[in-house]
Amino acid sequence: MEARRDLKLEHAMLSDVGRVRKGNEDACGADAKAGLFVVCDGMGGAAAGEIASHLAVETFLKEFGARKAAKRRTSPAQLLDDAVAAANKAVITKAKTSPDLRGMGTTLVSLLVQRSEEGHEAPFEVWTAHAGDSRCYRLRKGELHRLTQDHSLVEEQLRAGLITPEEAEFSPIRNVITRAVGSQSDVDTEVHCDDALPGDLYLLCSDGLTRDLSDSDLARHLRAAGDDLELVCRSMIGEANVMGGADNITCLLVRIPL
Repeated sequence: MEARRDLKLEHAMLSDVGRVRKGNEDACGADAKAGLFVVCDGMGGAAAGEIASHLAVETFLKEFGARKAAKRRTSPAQLLDDAVAAANKAVITKAKTSPDLRGMGTTLVSLLVQRSEEGHEAPFEVWTAHAGDSRCYRLRKGELHRLTQDHSLVEEQLRAGLITPEEAEFSPIRNVITRAVGSQSDVDTEVHCDDALPGDLYLLCSDGLTRDLSDSDLARHLRAAGDDLELVCRSMIGEANVMGGADNITCLLVRIPL
């Protein structure tokens, strides 16, 4: 859990085991000075999943920082892609050290906030990088927008028009994801850039939050956000637990200064 201001960015993060699981396979982290934030949701059994998610967060942040410190002419997209690739390699390498860890992996969703170049209409830009079904949302002027698409079989069926959103909610293959860190030698990271406006509020979360709370529920909590972002994290996780809490629940909030 953490809440602080760095470079005028306010953020808070909180992870909870939920009401059913015995261990927490989620992990989250931040390098607030770099404007970098990440959430991972581990897979492969309690011990393996927890190791995968924490290793991915640690490696992702460390690799990004090291490459940025090298001051090479590298785009934010490449920095993020390289950091995810390093996390992927670290998880695969670790999985080979013990039979109990074989097959472990983790989702990853990250947010990078940077100041825009002079003359740009928006004062900030945000980069999202993700693999799996952990998500990033943006609340702008009261309107919630999802910035990431799940890398899952159900999401592919939805986009193809094969099932309805209602059918997707109760699909027996809802847990099947098509991309993950540590599942293959190369991870296909999806990276996007968007303008960020003063007052924008971003949410990174594991699917433990979005399985129990709808987008309208998330928007209700985010619209009520005051100065205490940690309180909003607690509120969302609390309601998710009331609604079932069948999975680990992690949320990380980042607000662009006014």
